[in-house]
Amino acid sequence: MNWLKPIVLIFFLSFAISCIKSQKEKPNILFIFADDLTYQGVHALGNEEIITPNLDKLVHSGVTFTHTYNMGAWHGAVCVASRAMLNTGRYVWHIKDVADNGYPGFKEKRMFWSQMMEHAGYDTYITGKWHVNYPADSIFQTVLHIRPGMPPTVKEAYNRPQSGKDSVWLPWDVKNGGYWQGDKHWSEVAGDDAITFLDQAKNSKNPFFMYIAFNAPHDPRQSPKEYVEMYPLQNISVPKSFMEMYPYKDSIGCGPDLRDERLAPFPRTEYAVKVHRQEYYAIITHLDQQIGRIINHLKETGQDKNTYILFSADHGLAVGNHGFIGKQNMYDHSMRVPCILVGPNIPENEKCNMQVYLQDLMATSLDIAKIEKPEYVEFNSLLPLITKESKESPYSEIYGTYMNLQRMVRTDEYKLIVYPEAHVIRLYNVKKDPFEMTDLAQNPDYTKIIKNLTRKLEAQQKTMNDPLNLTPYFPNLF
Repeated sequence: MNWLKPIVLIFFLSFAISCIKSQKEKPNILFIFADDLTYQGVHALGNEEIITPNLDKLVHSGVTFTHTYNMGAWHGAVCVASRAMLNTGRYVWHIKDVADNGYPGFKEKRMFWSQMMEHAGYDTYITGKWHVNYPADSIFQTVLHIRPGMPPTVKEAYNRPQSGKDSVWLPWDVKNGGYWQGDKHWSEVAGDDAITFLDQAKNSKNPFFMYIAFNAPHDPRQSPKEYVEMYPLQNISVPKSFMEMYPYKDSIGCGPDLRDERLAPFPRTEYAVKVHRQEYYAIITHLDQQIGRIINHLKETGQDKNTYILFSADHGLAVGNHGFIGKQNMYDHSMRVPCILVGPNIPENEKCNMQVYLQDLMATSLDIAKIEKPEYVEFNSLLPLITKESKESPYSEIYGTYMNLQRMVRTDEYKLIVYPEAHVIRLYNVKKDPFEMTDLAQNPDYTKIIKNLTRKLEAQQKTMNDPLNLTPYFPNLF
């Protein structure tokens, strides 16, 4: 029977090699995440003032979901709720208490996104902003430069600029720390880390899941001087929806007490808004260069052929729209983000206008990796919309929330915004009025539409376990 031993050995070697080959043939997932990047912050998505050649290439190389939203937040740090939803797959009010209490049992049950990928045979990597109330190095295998919610800033970065002579705070001044802490801009460090990960991954038998989370373009919006100089102030437009003061700012939690809104003076001036937009554009272009470095290295190592690139941001930003500077409002500039998918079998240069959530990217990655979506993951894969297997969004409308101060429901045609403390509703025809400038709420011709939208909002609140009862504030509507 000794003649059987070589045959058995050959069989097991062949089986082992086939298993390794099968594992390696699983597609890689490269997730690139920006912070505070509005959908208006990409040239190829309609902003002719901004320079984003690498993000433009992504848009032209894959599918862009043009109406992608964050669901909202339970406190002023909107990024916390956004990332909690993203990494667990749970809706905003379903994850709040879990997140606030440190995600009890999540690690043990392998419920985080990275753990699901690791369990499926992926090498997992992270660099940059984490901002989830759980240690990243306990659920990712390789961790570099975990960053806080925002770079440290200085008091001179607030309530500025006051006049054309104001130079008390400059984006390229390394003495102000922030992104410059550690002697290298944080976006460049994240780019370096991603390239390091790619070099490690090319020698592994396993596919990779990389979570590259930039702090940019969150304030303090710092970038090298040459990037700021790419945007002369005379070439910066004031937003169409610019206003000096939003009439309900205090009752919706967006007054001078909110850190984000203190960045610029009250009332807003066109000059101040143009300076903030100049610095916003500059740090986005600097971010774009780092993204280009990562994607170029992916191609140089030959790993692009079996890699899906998923790009998005945790939420948008106003930067002068509607009198706001921050993201704590229900307007599209602050709720809506870029969402781009590139990879094998993904069509090129296509746009999908269906309303979805950015957190759908987690479920999408599971779908790409052939991982069965757990029951507790409430968001949905975008692949059926890309392949045209499904012709309708899984969401009949988009729900938005901010603390107990704002609510929103959005269909393809209308958006209803509700301010309970101000006892005010606002209605916009987003199809005809994409910049949300004409409030129709007091027009009697829209009474039925408002009633229909309030019913939809009530239904969404039930689905989300929303703790806010709107009936006492609007007894004739809810």
